[in-house]
Amino acid sequence: MLTEERYAKILELLDQKGSVTITGLVERIGTSESTIRRDLNELDRLGRIEKVRGGAISIDGPGLTTKDDEVLLRKGRNVKEKNMVAKYAASLIEPGDMIYLDAGTTTELMIDYLTEKSAVFVTNAVGHAKKLAAMGVTVYLLGGEFKSTTEAIVGEEALYILRKYNFSKGFFGTNGITKKRGFTTPEVKEALIKEEAMAHSKKKYVLADETKFGTVSAISFGEFQKATILTNHVNNAEFGDCKNIVEVGL
Repeated sequence: MLTEERYAKILELLDQKGSVTITGLVERIGTSESTIRRDLNELDRLGRIEKVRGGAISIDGPGLTTKDDEVLLRKGRNVKEKNMVAKYAASLIEPGDMIYLDAGTTTELMIDYLTEKSAVFVTNAVGHAKKLAAMGVTVYLLGGEFKSTTEAIVGEEALYILRKYNFSKGFFGTNGITKKRGFTTPEVKEALIKEEAMAHSKKKYVLADETKFGTVSAISFGEFQKATILTNHVNNAEFGDCKNIVEVGL
């Protein structure tokens, strides 16, 4: 099979499945492992795929998300796993902390486990601010454009306000995580808020259940190595040797 034919077959399989393994490609295409590895390296260099350990994922097929689901839909997914992560994340908050709490369903669950109420919180999530205020916690809500899908504040005004803050810790949600693309989310305005808040946080924590690993959304907002990732479990060979991933449990 000619090189271009192999490329076409690899891209076709990625369009169908969203991800492929080297072993699977060897079997489907009928060529050597070394040839498949060279093909994946070249397709990655050309920006057609994202090469990961043991295979590849699509950057424009089922593996790429370009919009957020409604908050109510996301709240019902992976509830046990999100609670594991949220409980551990809340335990990291200490007296005197200045906290940035990003919009997201897992970051919202942190509030249920919050025991340190002397910390000051800044958030772009309306629901988070209401829950924190009801607990008697000092909280500041960013001003700006309201994004109904994620119930988050975004836009230039929110970015301007964020630049005034310096956070001891920032806790962030994400839609996808890969080593190459880092932390990703579907919408550019929300990505800009995350990126700015992360830049102003001394310690950065990304909260993610196991389904987020190996998934890519349209916009990157942070480099993989620049944050500690809190998760319930990692079942993806690409991340097996990563020192910045903490697996937690209830």
